[in-house]
Amino acid sequence: MRIDVRQGADRRARPGHRHRRRHLLPRIIADELDADWNTVSGPARPRRGQRQRQTTLAYGRCGARRHRRLDPRRLARPAPGRRKARWLLLQAAARRIGVPASRLRCSNGYVIAPDGRRFGYGSLAAEASKIALPANPPPPKEPAAYRLIGQGAGDVDARAIVTGQVRYAIDHHYGDALVAVLAHCPWPDGTLAHVDTTDTLAVKGVLKVVQLKPEPGQPLGSTVIAPAVAVLAEDTWAALQGRDKLKLEWKPGASGGENSAALEQQALALLAGKAAPTTRVRNAGDVDTAGRKAAHRLDATYVQPWLAHATAEPMNCLVRLDKDRASLVVPTQAPQLAWAVVQRLTGLAPDQIDIRVPRVGGGYGRRLDHDYVAEAVMLAKAAGRPVRLLWTREQDFGHDCYRAGSVHRISALIDRKRQLLAWHQRMASASALARRGVPADRLWTSELQAEPLPAPLVPNYRSDWYALESATPRGPMRGMPHLSNAFAAESFIDEIAHLLREDPLKTRLRILGTPRQLPLDGGATLDTGRLANVLGLVADRIEWKNWLRTVNGLGIACWHIDGAYVAHAVEAAMQGEKLVIQRVVCAVDVGRVINPLGLQGQVAGATLDALSIALNAAITIKGGQVQQRGYKDYPLASMAQLPNDVEVITVADDRAPAGASFLAMPTAAPALANAVFRASAVRVRRLPLMKELLRLL
Repeated sequence: MRIDVRQGADRRARPGHRHRRRHLLPRIIADELDADWNTVSGPARPRRGQRQRQTTLAYGRCGARRHRRLDPRRLARPAPGRRKARWLLLQAAARRIGVPASRLRCSNGYVIAPDGRRFGYGSLAAEASKIALPANPPPPKEPAAYRLIGQGAGDVDARAIVTGQVRYAIDHHYGDALVAVLAHCPWPDGTLAHVDTTDTLAVKGVLKVVQLKPEPGQPLGSTVIAPAVAVLAEDTWAALQGRDKLKLEWKPGASGGENSAALEQQALALLAGKAAPTTRVRNAGDVDTAGRKAAHRLDATYVQPWLAHATAEPMNCLVRLDKDRASLVVPTQAPQLAWAVVQRLTGLAPDQIDIRVPRVGGGYGRRLDHDYVAEAVMLAKAAGRPVRLLWTREQDFGHDCYRAGSVHRISALIDRKRQLLAWHQRMASASALARRGVPADRLWTSELQAEPLPAPLVPNYRSDWYALESATPRGPMRGMPHLSNAFAAESFIDEIAHLLREDPLKTRLRILGTPRQLPLDGGATLDTGRLANVLGLVADRIEWKNWLRTVNGLGIACWHIDGAYVAHAVEAAMQGEKLVIQRVVCAVDVGRVINPLGLQGQVAGATLDALSIALNAAITIKGGQVQQRGYKDYPLASMAQLPNDVEVITVADDRAPAGASFLAMPTAAPALANAVFRASAVRVRRLPLMKELLRLL
């Protein structure tokens, strides 16, 4: 029997939000049903109010790598298809063979009788559907009976992935599909002044040239990202050759004068001045009067660059439009949002649209937007034939929905007892939610949290956001807004420790205080004991007791996200001007672990991703155009730059599961920065000593 779990990705598309729930839910449901995990699959779910159409997602084949906040016991309560289904199947088998249901058991998709007879769930489904549900729902499984939850499940496609046998969306095609490539306007708000297609249409295999424009009034991410000219041909080579022969004249819009360096200077000036913030995100206590009791004041500024998603698989989309049906193969993180784009452009009913989502070659938030889907559908309508849209690597870098650069300025007041009296954090950035239909007073939500660390731990806390205007497209990115905020806050805490001439771990533990649960906005809580625990675990593993004596630098950082807790410790060395990351340790507390092996992989992968961003990544804009065009000028970290291993520590816990999607990203970079700071300080301090030793020798 093939169990069809109808659970799509979480349809919220806020920046940085990773849609992890789709692989965790089937594993929990399969455990509750005593199903055979290898038979579990599930289609995505359309938006509310739409009839369901399938998007095949083979969960068993994916190995249930995802882990997101959900209590399996709570999950099982509401839906008969989850908790009551097993009860109904047992009742159906009992009635068929005349044996009390209490004497039957379920295992791997079968109801098993005392005499060994086995009845597949599929063979019992029709009978089970006619049985009335019990007045009192049966209880969910006790944790001791879990068969899948808490057991490691690897990815059975791993070998196929590393040997190049997996088919991504870019590998799919229809036999009669035209290949489409684009020439985008260099400026997102530019216009096409002139086009000459004569030479292009003369290329053998080129059949059509189509102009595309963003749809007025549509939010960014749901329509064409910039004006473009598309070349449609019988094969990729002809399409690319034809595009190269286009004679185009583009006219820049207001973005023609945009410059990332100028935006950075504008942000620095805003934060250095006395202008009122765009939004005062939080204002607890009285920061202005707290200075009367302060013995120390510290100010620091942190600048972070623009970032690209840099997915391994460029944007692409395969579309077939028939009279009463649309069929698409889309590499997307949110199929239901792709549905909305297709419906708007075709006018087809939900049950006339079929979207298939194969394995995706990297998302990181970029594929929460569907500008490339809109382009492909528009081209298929214009061509009257199936279209296979392919972006080049240069386009992927030059027309991304980027993470905007930001500047943070933090001020802290500390009393004579080394207690934090006040914390004022100001941030200037261009919101990722701009031009997406979000009210102006909520644009800050993509950039800042309402209560980040150490907000609940400081009696006087203020957080301000200053909006920067930019025409360069921005959008969701993995780890945001935690990534940039944690880097600034956790780096600043090390600077406080340096000011006080003390161990940075001791500084953090003093700020956390005694173990307790602090209420946060939205009903969440911060458990300082759990956060201190993960700090202690990485400190012990990295041998933090040698913090002052090691010739290398040790750095540490911690954070929390939606009830999950994480800490990193990094050992780094400076070999001349070369940075060498010797060791990385990460501890996470996510409550009950659904898939330990998957969790370890997520944590290690997120750690390496964050380190790569910290070491190399930066997008620069000049004259309104992004300067980077590929991995050559936007390099990912090489194996030689990264540690040989990420040591992952998971805390055994029976609390409700919490998120681990990008949990390990926010603290990796500040821990590395703090280690580099320490390594540099050690080298500077030891240099005079070495000179003295050489003189004596």
